[in-house]
Amino acid sequence: MSSIPSVDLQDFISDDKSRKQKFISEIGKAFEEIGFVALGGHFLSDELVKNLYEEIKKFFELPQEIKDKYEIEGIGGQRGYTSFGKEHAKGRKEGDLKEFWHFGQYVENNDALLAEYPKNVTVNELPDFNKIGKETYQMLEKTAKYVLRALALHLNLNETYFDKYIANGNSILRPIHYPPITTEPKNAVRAAAHGDINLITLLMGAHGKGLQVQNLDGQWVDAIARPDQLMINVGDMLSRLTNNKLKSTIHQVVNPPKELWGTSRYSIPFFMHPISEMSLNCLENCVNEENPKQYSDTTAGDFLHERLIELGLIKE
Repeated sequence: MSSIPSVDLQDFISDDKSRKQKFISEIGKAFEEIGFVALGGHFLSDELVKNLYEEIKKFFELPQEIKDKYEIEGIGGQRGYTSFGKEHAKGRKEGDLKEFWHFGQYVENNDALLAEYPKNVTVNELPDFNKIGKETYQMLEKTAKYVLRALALHLNLNETYFDKYIANGNSILRPIHYPPITTEPKNAVRAAAHGDINLITLLMGAHGKGLQVQNLDGQWVDAIARPDQLMINVGDMLSRLTNNKLKSTIHQVVNPPKELWGTSRYSIPFFMHPISEMSLNCLENCVNEENPKQYSDTTAGDFLHERLIELGLIKE
C-alpha cells in the first residue's frame, strides 16, 4: 500500500446497512495495514475550521512574553502553552521544531475527573480563542466516537464498547505552530518519527506536504488529505488493546525544502484518550496461537504517565 485510503463517515451513520458495513470494512482494513485513513463526512463545518485557524494564528503571533505567561509549570504541558523545542520524540534528545497549545476535556457530571484533570487555560487577549477551541474539541470528540464505534464492530465487540471509556476522557486538542526555519537545524525536524500515545488521533491540517507515514515495507509515504478531510491514525493504546491487530504507525513531520524555510506550518491534531482507569490489557479475541500476547497489562493512566516521562514533558 503506497497511499492513504479514504473513507466517508456518512456511510457509517447512514441507515443503509450495506454502506455502514462498507465503512467498517474499509477503515478496519486500512488500520490493519497502514494505520491511517483520510476521513470525510465528519462533524466539523468549513466555517469552524476557518475560525479556529484564524484564532490560533493570532495566538502564535502574540509577543513571546505574553505566550510565556500561559505556560503552566507542573502539569506536563497538558493544558495551555508549550514553548518552542520543549517536546522531543521518544528516544531523542533534540527538541522538535514546534510550539503548541493544549485544550483539554470539558468535564460534565463527574467531580472526581474535574479534580483529576488540569483546568483549561483562558487566553485573555483573544476573546473568541477559547470558545472556538471548545466547539472544535467537541465536534472532533463526536467524530472520534463514531470512528471507535465502527472499530468496535470490526473487532467483534459491542458497538458502544468504547463509549463509557471516552465519555469525559482525557483527550487533548493540540494546535501546533512550526515556525519558519532560520538556521540549519542540527539533527532536528519539525516532529521526529514517533507513534502517538492515545487511542486514535484526528488531524486537521494535513493538506500540504510534511506529514509522512511509514508503511509496512519501511517506506515513508506522504500523508496528504483533501481540505474537507481529517487524517485519522491508530495510537499506541489501541494497538496494545488489539494486540497489534490495529497498527500504530510511525510517522513524522519533515522539514520543508530550503526555499520554503521562511514559511510557517500549522496543524491541529485531536488526541482521543480514554479515562485513566480503562484497561489496555490485550483483548482476548485478539490473542491466539498465530498472534500471541505481545504487551504487558496496564491502564491508560499508567501508560500515559510513562510516555510523558519519555517525551520529556514530566520528570520522574
